[in-house]
Order: sequence, then structure tokens, then C-alpha cells
Amino acid sequence: METYAAIAKSIDHSVLGPSLTDRELEEGCAIGLACDVASVCVVPHYLARLAEMLRGSAVKPSTTIGFPHGGHTTRTKLAETEDALDHGAEEVDVVVNIGKVMSDDFVYVERELDALTRLVHERGRIIKVIFETAYLDDARKKALCGIVGKVGADYAKTSTGFGPSGATLADIELMRAQCPPSVAIKASGGIRDLDTVLALRARGATRIGTSRTREILDECRRRATART
Repeated sequence: METYAAIAKSIDHSVLGPSLTDRELEEGCAIGLACDVASVCVVPHYLARLAEMLRGSAVKPSTTIGFPHGGHTTRTKLAETEDALDHGAEEVDVVVNIGKVMSDDFVYVERELDALTRLVHERGRIIKVIFETAYLDDARKKALCGIVGKVGADYAKTSTGFGPSGATLADIELMRAQCPPSVAIKASGGIRDLDTVLALRARGATRIGTSRTREILDECRRRATART
């Protein structure tokens, strides 16, 4: 099995529940820091506090753009992104315009993602593009993989976690096969246990979005102890 450290550093710890109080947000962010994950992804209004908490650590602050349905205008998404970068985001997870994807208006989708990717990369940060695969057939998933590669985004991501379903092994296999090697794959949505994390990583996901970080890593530690 993979090491505890490798699994921890594949996790984007999600703190995105719409009803989370300030106390719950603080506690959720503290879990990500204590677990030394790759990043903590928090609702935008708490990003500045998250960045303060993570300063000096190896955990990156991240947030969402156009969340969770992707229907914001491009101008609004750009403003959100600029604000996030100004408040310390090292990574941003951007939802595609799902309605435009379903309409097969890929010119619109590419133009929007190109503008967002350019802005993020000009600031030296990371952009992940959320497909919300539960709504899409394979043809549209493949089209998005091509667009993400063309605009030079850093990650293709399955889901927001707020759609009708989340990451599947089949989607990870498809996205890894269809995206160029320069685009990494993030699985997110419905990931609640270590076995699922391991299976998704075996199919090509190098980042895992989950709110069950502590439970997953506790299980990882228990298994490692049992082997010794």
C-alpha cells in the first residue's frame, strides 16, 4: 500500500458545506493543516483566514470559483478569481458552465476557460477545472478533456460534490486517457474511505477532494500499524 505521507499529500481537504459556521470552518481548516494535506479548499469568504492559518506550512490554501453550478458569467468568474488570488489562494477549483457544455457550445466554454487559465497562470498559481461529470455523456467529457489540454489548465476534476453523484473509476480512467500528460486528474465527490482513494489513485487520479480526510488517514495509519 502507498505510504501515509503520499496519501495525505494527494488530498485536497474540502471545507465547503453551505451551512458551516465560522467555528466549524476554523475547525475544518485546522484538520487539513494538522493532517499536512496538499491543500485545504474552503468557501471564498473564509479564504483570507485560511491563508493566515496555513502561512509557513506546506499546505496550500485553495477555494472555488463559479461554485457549485458554473452558471456565473465569465466576467463574474474572473472577478472571483482575482479576488481569490488577492486573498491568498494558491489553487482555484473552477466549475465549467455546465449549461453551455450541455448545449455543446464549446466555443464559449473554451473562451471562458482560456481567460481564467491565463489569469491564474499570470499569477503563478494552479487552476483545476471541474467538469461535474454526473451530468455529462462520454462525448462531452472527452470534449472537455481536449479543451482543458488546449488552454493549459493544470487539473481536470470530476465533480463539485454537490451534483447528483461524484467521482467514478470509469470517469477517472476516461479523463486520464483523454487529457494530455500535462493535465493532472482530480477525483472529487462521494469519496469517503481509504479503499476508494486507493482505487481512484490506481486509475490515475493524483489529487483527491474529500471532507473525510481525518477518517481516511486514520484508517491509513491503522493499516500501516497492523502491518508492522
